[in-house]
Amino acid sequence: MLSSEAHQKITARHLTRNAYLYIRQSTLRQVFENTESTERQYALRQRAVALGWAAEQIVVVDCGSADDTVARARAFGARVIETADWPGFGRQKNRALDAATHDWVLSIDADERVSAELGASIRAVVTAAPGADAPAYEVSRRSAFCGQWMRASGWYPDRVLRLFARTRARFSDDQVHERVLFTGATRLLDGELLHHSIPTLENAIDKMNRYSSGRAHDLLAQGRSGSLASAVAHGLWAFIRTYVLKRGFLDGRLGFVLAVNNAEASYYRYLKMWLAARVNGGRPR
Repeated sequence: MLSSEAHQKITARHLTRNAYLYIRQSTLRQVFENTESTERQYALRQRAVALGWAAEQIVVVDCGSADDTVARARAFGARVIETADWPGFGRQKNRALDAATHDWVLSIDADERVSAELGASIRAVVTAAPGADAPAYEVSRRSAFCGQWMRASGWYPDRVLRLFARTRARFSDDQVHERVLFTGATRLLDGELLHHSIPTLENAIDKMNRYSSGRAHDLLAQGRSGSLASAVAHGLWAFIRTYVLKRGFLDGRLGFVLAVNNAEASYYRYLKMWLAARVNGGRPR
């Protein structure tokens, strides 16, 4: 069993690589944590996993990290699974899920923090083993953009399914924006999942570029196509949806910046799909 100090040393300093999933397990509880790049150490420093239980098992899925993630994780007794490829967030999380052994799984990213109220709600659920008809649980996620907690813009309330019985769910195979695939009843937990999503504009631009590429790949794989006209139309719609329909104006100036960021992400997604069709016949690379 790891002490809380040892756990913090791993999460806050060394598990800072795109292609890994870090699983923190207690007797009936598991936590998935995923970071996006070695440059995202700010997220790990900001996030504190306030779940209220100690880790009994750590599983790290690592895809070629350039730092000493693997050595540090093993030094703290983690089981490390090293992979040569990066298949995307969904498939990588399923690799971690396949390595898990306990009943309950709580999926969180490295830039997310469980509030005290949410931690109490989770503990109330996982005190017993899940039955065959156990529901999955959604959480309300509150996200920060460039240092400001957003209260509209489609970012809040942002309900995401995160707590589920291990044997009753899988992650989708999407490269980005993966989701939990679960058939059955869902309930909402009390408390918030605090998401330190995008601390700076530079991070926003970097994430927009990477995620638009990943999403373009997923859409092409589904047989979708893009065009210059659809890129412009989707970008314009994304701005209107974020700033007007989702009341982004209530978030002040940063609500406008976020709406523009969403518009650019949608524009580049469909533009990349169109250009892929010109270069390689529309096949995802």
